[in-house]
Amino acid sequence: MSPTDVILDRMRSLIPAVSDRPGDDPIFALNAIALERARAGESIVNATLGALMNDDGQLAIMPAVFEAYAKVDRRLASAYAPIAGDERFLGAVVDDVLAGSPMADQAAAVATAGATGALHHAIVNFLEPGQALYTTSYFWGPYGIIATHTGRRVETFEMFDDRGRFDVEAFERGLEQLLREQGRALVVLNFPCHNPTGYSLDDEEWTGIADALLRLGRTAPVTLLIDIAYDKYGAPGKRRWVNPVASIVGTCTVLVAWTASKSFAQYGSRVGALIGISADDEERDRIQAALAFACRGTWSNCNHLGILGITELLLDPVLKASADAQREKLKTLLGERVTVFNREAERLGLPTPRYEGGFFVAVFTPNAETTAAAAREQGVFVVPMNGAVRVALCSTPKADVPRLVQALAHGVEAARA
Repeated sequence: MSPTDVILDRMRSLIPAVSDRPGDDPIFALNAIALERARAGESIVNATLGALMNDDGQLAIMPAVFEAYAKVDRRLASAYAPIAGDERFLGAVVDDVLAGSPMADQAAAVATAGATGALHHAIVNFLEPGQALYTTSYFWGPYGIIATHTGRRVETFEMFDDRGRFDVEAFERGLEQLLREQGRALVVLNFPCHNPTGYSLDDEEWTGIADALLRLGRTAPVTLLIDIAYDKYGAPGKRRWVNPVASIVGTCTVLVAWTASKSFAQYGSRVGALIGISADDEERDRIQAALAFACRGTWSNCNHLGILGITELLLDPVLKASADAQREKLKTLLGERVTVFNREAERLGLPTPRYEGGFFVAVFTPNAETTAAAAREQGVFVVPMNGAVRVALCSTPKADVPRLVQALAHGVEAARA
């Protein structure tokens, strides 16, 4: 380093730890390139961004949401929201997630800036600086970003066994090791409709996870965070996690990250919640206080119009029925793409996990960068990860799915060459 460089280095205002961080999310960066090529007149299939699009390429919306917003008192919407969120909203979210379960009476909650905000609060309140959250080997990239930003990190276990099922033994083995190393654990599981693989756990897999958590939760503090961002796009009437997870309350703390982003196609409103579930009344009060303190220490108050509007959608019977019907149409739209994808992927021998629904699916490949680059040469954009590429069927028109699968098959073949 030259004397001039030394002087310049000493004059930098940013602390060294953040001075070389990327300014854009990789997924949004790929999306920008795809949009630029499309504007230049190229035929593009853009399967990068996690937002549900209609087959005409326009963002899918739910008109009932805007009916609810229109009903909100303007002065109330313009006022600060309570730090932890409006009581009606929090009660409605708990009911939406836990109605009929004994966990509903063991829950506290706060409003958050989407599920991302819920994840932030979980990480900073249930892990010490330097400790690692524990999740699947395939995971949503911002888990790592949030962990790094807050002085934590990520440890993973191999998600799938040699049969293509969730590897419960690897989960338990890795969690036991992590507890020996750091004395506590925050387990983050994103099911159903896992991002990025599209995988949903079955009853046997959930039971295996619960059994492991019961055993290890008796040895050290274990917190399970279930990220249910895509819950309403899973198999109808099958919240498979509720009963197994209810069995661990009392041994482990349970958190649920809830968001309106996907459930109500409201990505921009940033309305979410973090639910904390504990069988101990005093501990539950401490969790509530800690989470509210974290709200004040980050965004202070959430989007009040969004909170009030979503509350009406959850509680007003007419609006709720309308929103549910509109969501079913979106699920049908997405389900048709899933059906075509599964058919074409099987025909071409594309290696994928079990895929029942949701915004994303993964395609396994020995070299994700090569596969994604080969697909881009054919005008198809997907997101490379370690060992796979993520495919956003949510943003891919049904008519483009066969072309998408063909390009992916070409990309996987290129990676094998």
